Amino acid sequence: MRPVRGKRIVAILAAGGLTLAAAACGEAPAETPAASGSTAAAAAYKACMVTDTGGIDDKSFNASAWAGLQAAQKEATNVDPKYVASSSEADYEPGLRNYVSQNCNFILAVGGLMGTATTKIAKESTKSQFGIVDSGSESPNVYPMQFATQQAAFLAGYLAAGYTKTGKVGTYGGLKIAPVTIFMDGFADGVAHYNTVKGKKVEVLGWNKAAQNGSFAENFGDQNKGKSITQTLVSQGADVIMPVAGGTGLGTAQVAKDSGGKVSVIWVDQDGCTSAAQYCDVFLSTVVKNIEEAVKEAVVKGAKGETLSATPGYVGNLENNGVSLAEFHSFDSKVDAALKGELTTLKADIIAGKVKVESASAPK
Repeated sequence: MRPVRGKRIVAILAAGGLTLAAAACGEAPAETPAASGSTAAAAAYKACMVTDTGGIDDKSFNASAWAGLQAAQKEATNVDPKYVASSSEADYEPGLRNYVSQNCNFILAVGGLMGTATTKIAKESTKSQFGIVDSGSESPNVYPMQFATQQAAFLAGYLAAGYTKTGKVGTYGGLKIAPVTIFMDGFADGVAHYNTVKGKKVEVLGWNKAAQNGSFAENFGDQNKGKSITQTLVSQGADVIMPVAGGTGLGTAQVAKDSGGKVSVIWVDQDGCTSAAQYCDVFLSTVVKNIEEAVKEAVVKGAKGETLSATPGYVGNLENNGVSLAEFHSFDSKVDAALKGELTTLKADIIAGKVKVESASAPK
């Protein structure tokens, strides 16, 4: 999480050796070298990623995208992956432009906040191939990768409503942007669907879908802010909480861990038991957005010389496994068998169109 405001001075590895590339207002962003030691091969396919704020250690969408580049390298050995981290929105354009100057074959922007910058640089650099996660684009040289996350979040809301002991569940976001609120919309609707089916009155704290208003940390990397928001939700009665806030959400996981089993967490993007294994015992499940697979497939296609079509690009949903509800891990024995069965049926009904899951933030 998101897919935030602050600056990082970074250094760029140029293709022919170590040089400093000028970024707007200061030194260029610092870059991590490729996972493989070889960048000299003539057939190398340079896949270059500019992260959103939070970096590749956010246990969330940036980490997922980087994992996709690494997976692509394993499948197509000529792939040469590298990344540069953004510490503020001001880093987006310099990061993208520097990779254009390095003649990267595929330049990946991670996160909906990067949409405007990516479109701008893509229009300036029509011979370069770009990709972007969580945003559409009007540029023919930008391959968009978007996700119908509201579908999997709907399942998570239903799960939370069926699991809560207090009758109250909560959610909050990093920033009020479409790739975040789409999770919150689906979650709220899943709870509402449970209430309708079961005749219950489980309450959602932290998000009002009708008003499109709720609780936001205003960043994706402040664990203390995550703790503070979570403690407020818990004090109001919530015992299942879904943070849609990247690394900020680790604060929620810590509050849950300190609760002695009274609070559980629904993680987002990467399966929490993989990305933040130290908190696996508090993760009820995860709303998985399969960024890793989408990025891997795009880069492998590019490395093989296949065309990446900007229209329609890629849209991940429950049917193509682009989004999903992860395993329950340590909660498997705690989730009622009947509830598990209802979730399986509900997933099939969403795929079949029998249950409509809508969000104003859904990919168009």
